[in-house]
Amino acid sequence: MPTSVESPNAGVPSEPVRWGGKASAAGTLNLGDLTVNRLGYGAMRITGKGIWGPPANHDASIKTLRRAVELGVNFIDTADSYGPNVSEELIAEALHPYPKGLVIATKGGWERVGPAQWVHNASPKHLREAIDGSLKRLKLDRIDVYQLHVPDPAVSFDASVETLAEAQQQGKIRHVALSNVTLEHLERARKITPIVSVQNRYSFADREWDYLLDHCEKNGIAFIPWAPLGQNREAHDLVEKIAQL
Repeated sequence: MPTSVESPNAGVPSEPVRWGGKASAAGTLNLGDLTVNRLGYGAMRITGKGIWGPPANHDASIKTLRRAVELGVNFIDTADSYGPNVSEELIAEALHPYPKGLVIATKGGWERVGPAQWVHNASPKHLREAIDGSLKRLKLDRIDVYQLHVPDPAVSFDASVETLAEAQQQGKIRHVALSNVTLEHLERARKITPIVSVQNRYSFADREWDYLLDHCEKNGIAFIPWAPLGQNREAHDLVEKIAQL
């Protein structure tokens, strides 16, 4: 099970995130034919407050991204809705031309229309535009892992996945993945195209998706937890208590 790590604060840290060891110490996992270190970097919170607009400290965001890669992180997870667009632009600014082996995963199908506001839009038209936009912002010819950010209740789920499969056939994305889905969604998607990973909320304090994680493990699908350190006071208190030991 890979672990995606976000910046530790609600805003951008004033200094680069620093870990005591190398990301490779956690071992590796496969995303299709790609191998990455299990400890990855979730780039949602390098944007402004409320995941909206540019960061309060632009230089700190750039340094954080570069420092993560220096410490062996070779998997970065982002989305076009983070900012919107800001996270992808910062990643390209900080790291392009990308070092060999660095895998960048991004997402589409969920729009940011204001601070702390999300709007579904996984229509085929929007997803095609989102993929092209991410390619341009990230300065890539092909996106290694492209995830449907969340199923859209107003759009056929199969149509959304078929759009990603079409982009894959066109060479715009390498692997198709899912985020915020159920087991039913995963199995429906797998009938359309291979799925290399699922990204759902999961942590030591939040085990709602245990059964989906087990299913992914049995089928060779990577499971990427978002909010791996929890996003509630109880979880934060426990982390702080352990850190003091």
